Amino acid sequence: MRYSLKKMFIAALAICSTTVHAQKFEGLALTPPMGWNSWNTFQTNINEELVKQTADLFVSSGMKDAGYTYIVLDDGWMTMQRDSVTGDLVADPKKFPHGMKALADYVHSKGLKFGLYNCAGTKTCAGYPGTHGHEVQDAKLYASWDIDYLKFDWCYADGLNAPQSYAAMSKALHDAGRPIIFSLCEWGSNKPWLWAKNIGQLWRSTGDIGAVFERDTAKDGGWHPNGVMTIVDLQDTLYKYAGPDHWNDPDMLEVGNGMKIGEDRLHFSMWCMFAAPLMAGNDIRKMSKETLAILTNKDAIAIDQDAAGMQAFRYSNKDSIQTWFKPLQNGDWAVCFLNRSTKPQSISFDWKKENVQNEFYKKGLHADAIAYKLYDVWNKKNIGTTAKVLNATVASHDVLMLRLVK
Repeated sequence: MRYSLKKMFIAALAICSTTVHAQKFEGLALTPPMGWNSWNTFQTNINEELVKQTADLFVSSGMKDAGYTYIVLDDGWMTMQRDSVTGDLVADPKKFPHGMKALADYVHSKGLKFGLYNCAGTKTCAGYPGTHGHEVQDAKLYASWDIDYLKFDWCYADGLNAPQSYAAMSKALHDAGRPIIFSLCEWGSNKPWLWAKNIGQLWRSTGDIGAVFERDTAKDGGWHPNGVMTIVDLQDTLYKYAGPDHWNDPDMLEVGNGMKIGEDRLHFSMWCMFAAPLMAGNDIRKMSKETLAILTNKDAIAIDQDAAGMQAFRYSNKDSIQTWFKPLQNGDWAVCFLNRSTKPQSISFDWKKENVQNEFYKKGLHADAIAYKLYDVWNKKNIGTTAKVLNATVASHDVLMLRLVK
């Protein structure tokens, strides 16, 4: 018992000291970042033309106007070895013949921002050079390239202390002088929501996502990415740790990557309810009209980007229906009725009788005294008020998402 308590005390001291000495640029993500990341679709098969085409389509498709800002290259953008003379990371000359500074300039010319990936360990997850021991050098290099966003992974990090490693990179980025959003990607393994607020603008709250609604891990065996519902379930208690400039990140979006349209709609709705970063992970060049309509739904995005910065909390979970509430600015609310079953489910919700309260936020839905207008986010229409009982049917693997307007 003494030894366990001693270890806990040492760990707590490490976290506290990390928090005190960490530095980050403040105010870069007062609402959750929105953009695109290459990994979900392309893994390491990335190149200069893909980035340019994606940036062009951000503008022409309306994604930029919807709020998507960051084009982020994930693992695989560099050569397998650092420069033998300077020790710098080197952009793969075959994939990126004009280099990263020129590519960043192109993205910036479209009114967008550009991001890169690396890892806190000795190698990236795909085996390219990691940043451990090169934090200051790499931060200066990113600044010289005019990078705006850094996703920082946690592979090949055996023996490293996560709070200390991420704090070191955060300070190096700050000292390099260029405002860069710092995205911690250590998969929630070390509960970053407890220590990363002063280190980065967002941190992963789960392991990797996959384009599957619900995964039966007992049948799959081995390691697999999480299904959407696995990640949804893991967010239940994390709302206390999110807010402007410090967000829980349930991973990138799989919208448009092979799930059913209702599942994509549920996936996007819940990320908006969670005030999650919205990082598209599909091939923007080939997306369908249905995928674009989901990704650019201005009413859903407004819930994600709400200035109050509150993450949804789960109000109930019964009979395959989860009910999530999210307080919004100016007294509005968002509510999502989620059907995880394989069959349509009927709901009946008496607003006046339900006691929707959240002690942490000190917010309550006083439908007994206030008749909120009900706006259906996906069907884009008003459907009455909270003065009457809501009776509706939610399709299988889909949602009914409402904004309650005071």
